[in-house]
Amino acid sequence: MNDKKVVDFTNGSPSKQILGFFWPLLLTSMFQQLYNFVDVMIVGKGIGDGALASVGNMGTLFFLIVGFSFGLSGGFGVLIAQSFGAKDEEGLRHRIAATIQLAAVMAVFLSLFGVLFLPNALRLLQTDEKLMKDCLTYGYISFGSLSVFICYNISSAVLRALGDSRTPLRAIIFSSFVNLFLDVLFIFGFHMGVEGAAFATVIAQFVSIGICFRRLWGIEMIRLHASDFKNEKKVYLELIGNGLPMAFMNSITAVGCMVVQHYVNGYGINYTTAYSTCSRYLNLFMNPASTAGGAMSAYTSQNYGAKEYRRIKEGLKVCLGISFVSYIVLGSVMVFFPEVLAKLLISGAVPVRLVCEYLPICGLTIIAVDCLFVVRSGVQGMGHPVPPMWSGVLEMVIRIAVISLFMGTIGFRAAAFAEVGAWVGALVVNVAAFGKILLPKLRKSKEAGQQFSAKIMKFARN
Repeated sequence: MNDKKVVDFTNGSPSKQILGFFWPLLLTSMFQQLYNFVDVMIVGKGIGDGALASVGNMGTLFFLIVGFSFGLSGGFGVLIAQSFGAKDEEGLRHRIAATIQLAAVMAVFLSLFGVLFLPNALRLLQTDEKLMKDCLTYGYISFGSLSVFICYNISSAVLRALGDSRTPLRAIIFSSFVNLFLDVLFIFGFHMGVEGAAFATVIAQFVSIGICFRRLWGIEMIRLHASDFKNEKKVYLELIGNGLPMAFMNSITAVGCMVVQHYVNGYGINYTTAYSTCSRYLNLFMNPASTAGGAMSAYTSQNYGAKEYRRIKEGLKVCLGISFVSYIVLGSVMVFFPEVLAKLLISGAVPVRLVCEYLPICGLTIIAVDCLFVVRSGVQGMGHPVPPMWSGVLEMVIRIAVISLFMGTIGFRAAAFAEVGAWVGALVVNVAAFGKILLPKLRKSKEAGQQFSAKIMKFARN
């Protein structure tokens, strides 16, 4: 296939390939975070802190549902990348066709679940009655349009599996400008409330989908035909078997975050606003390491499919290096400038003070989650999604234990320590799993190489 945008990670310099894939992927994520960030600024400044709290309060619920779909998409993408790395074009097309079919079913099910579950979920979170109307409005629009988000997740996952990180970047750039324009138009021009922000995001997502679909259609290797959709039962089971644990991991993690949100909301709107602000900044400052994890996943998947195990080890070093640089720069910002960050989004004295308690704690320890993103993605990329799923369970348990035991004694800082404890626990599990999976492969590869060299030497002597 004559297409330079599709990258074979099984050959060439690991550092050059990963960095070449990483930068467009990082810019994609940064643009996505940026327009989410500006979206919140427009909501907070244009409608008020209460509206910001309402949109932020929906974050954990949205992550519960969309995170599930994102996990499934990521699991499917791992197997697609392994087929690409193994040069199995027929298997590649069958897996993509099956992914499309499963995604359609997933979109219908999750949309219905999200819309029906929303009112009860908000009550479980102890959502303040003053916020309930805006939360329901924003939530019904978002969950009712869930198929749009799932469609983008699937298309971008397939592109990343094929080593194309530039098309999602182009899609996000265009959709970001559309989103921001519509935010201003709907909120300041048409004087809409939180529904304006929700509609702007959904419409912008359609732009992303169009760009990704156009790119996918131009890749001849994956041009699908009717016969490709006649999948064997084995293909569906492989995809579901790899996707479900990753989906459950995201949802289990979200449940832990929802419990934290429940405790925080119980202290009133000021705490809800502060937690929403802190969550936005954590998502923003985790972004480079999370992106390194995405690069690690695509790189590992292809090389694992090609049985190039030594290249996986080299890739791990590169991605951990990216995470360390991210920690030094962004962790420092969280430690030294929490008040500046808080006042960019909110104005109330109490929420600002709470943010200043939370961010420095996470800034000092964010290296744990930065490394977690990379190592966990490596485990998943090698086709072992179960250990990361169990690490998600551990994250949930630690978050619930810390917030329930310490919120009453140390206050809002307990929410920060709940995050830190969850990161460290999950990291330990995934480091152990990564070593257990890769080290035996490396030993076998080394032994095979030594045996081959011995045969060559023996042949030369004779």
